[in-house]
Amino acid sequence: MIQPLAVFVVIIALIVISGIKIVQEYQRAVVFRLGRAVGVRGPGVVIIIPFIETMRRVDLRTVTMDIPPQDVITRDNVSVKVSAVLYFRIVDPMNAVIAIENYIYASNMIAQTTLRSVCGQAELDDLLAERDKMNDQIQRIVDQQTEPWGVKVATVEIKDIDLPQEMRRAIARQAEAERERRAKVIAAEGEFQAAQKLADAAGVLATQPMALTLRYLQTLVEISGENNSTTIFPIPVDLLGPFLSGKSGPS
Repeated sequence: MIQPLAVFVVIIALIVISGIKIVQEYQRAVVFRLGRAVGVRGPGVVIIIPFIETMRRVDLRTVTMDIPPQDVITRDNVSVKVSAVLYFRIVDPMNAVIAIENYIYASNMIAQTTLRSVCGQAELDDLLAERDKMNDQIQRIVDQQTEPWGVKVATVEIKDIDLPQEMRRAIARQAEAERERRAKVIAAEGEFQAAQKLADAAGVLATQPMALTLRYLQTLVEISGENNSTTIFPIPVDLLGPFLSGKSGPS
């Protein structure tokens, strides 16, 4: 027959064992004594007083949360859907437990409203071209709102901007027109530079008649070397002037 003392010892041992908790390295235990928060313990072995103390585990690892697509009307009256990703972690386990009922849900709601507000104040071109600026602004606002809860928002990244189909076609036409404009500007600059070089060459040839003659002869050599056919090329008399004028002496 089991002795009452042995039963009592077993019960006491079970109660003591139930007060021994293991808290992981990435966790902290918020301990309550008769309903009053008495501190944060862990990691490692945490001993609580059975029936008097209770504890809640808080995960300190960074949480990655998807912000669902939000309907946003930009400042230039374009309707878009914007989604983002939120990265946050707990830096004050005590406030995360006693200052807010559900910090994950609350952080998500704050991020959604802030995303709509910030994107609604920007024009579409800024929203597409300056995502880093938008990310920093949203992160700063959300972090200020969640700081009293012991939540630190590390990063907010705009993930996708869904444009209406007609707006996509308009942006594509705008990009194509911009490329055509750049091509025409580059071609015009090339023509201008070529014309400028020709004008400089003409100035040099005008001051040096012999240079024009040498250029003429060089052109003849280039033409005769391109094919084997006979080429008849008229020679202007004025090109022979320098040679004829230099001839002197008795006949």
